[in-house]
Amino acid sequence: MKILISQQAPSNRVQYAALEEKFGAEVEFHPFFCIEPLSAKEFRAQRINLPDYTAIVFSSRVAIDAYFKLCEETRFKVPETMKYFCTTELVANYLQKHIVFRKRKIFSGNGTPESVIALISSKHKAEKFLITTSDNANSEAMTRLFERQGLDFATAVMVKSVSQDLKGLDLAAYDLVALYNPYDIKSLYENHPDFQQGSIRFVTYGKSIVKAMDEAGLSIEVKAPTPEAPSVAKAIELYLQQKA
Repeated sequence: MKILISQQAPSNRVQYAALEEKFGAEVEFHPFFCIEPLSAKEFRAQRINLPDYTAIVFSSRVAIDAYFKLCEETRFKVPETMKYFCTTELVANYLQKHIVFRKRKIFSGNGTPESVIALISSKHKAEKFLITTSDNANSEAMTRLFERQGLDFATAVMVKSVSQDLKGLDLAAYDLVALYNPYDIKSLYENHPDFQQGSIRFVTYGKSIVKAMDEAGLSIEVKAPTPEAPSVAKAIELYLQQKA
């Protein structure tokens, strides 16, 4: 049983090691795409002027790195008065890589767009917000709330998805292939334009990949997350138990 996971190998492989031990499976990791920051030239095409904004919204650590990289490349010195609204505490803490944490105005939510709006409330309503995003993210849930509150904002793509070289990867050699993101499908067909599913059984994680699979005419053997299988590893374990 050969299993391909379309992501970087996690630092903690306990769940996957259990699959190998329990079922004699061979688990390999190979990301189908990577996330890279936009270049200054790519960013300028959006006609966003960074000094215009007094508050910035982050939902990922890669967006933070990309933002400060762009600031450096465009020679914009971020003022100490800048306010940072982060979707989670984990993201907020990552700001310490780039700024002196205690001197700045940093706010963190609980992972939902609604929690970010609650942080802004009436106290910060006068700010001009820049919502950072990626080229494969849907920021509609966030922007809709900002519009309802009558906030002054713009969205800016900070990072892009770049397909990895999969030409040397023989997908037919794997019994199960786990996919997570619509860009996995995009990369798959960029590398293998004539790809045919054949006997390959796909495992998916999340709703967006299910839609992309359907549009590509690919069938899904196992879907996660579910109440019983909150992770891909658990979903595969339950699947293999049923097949045993």
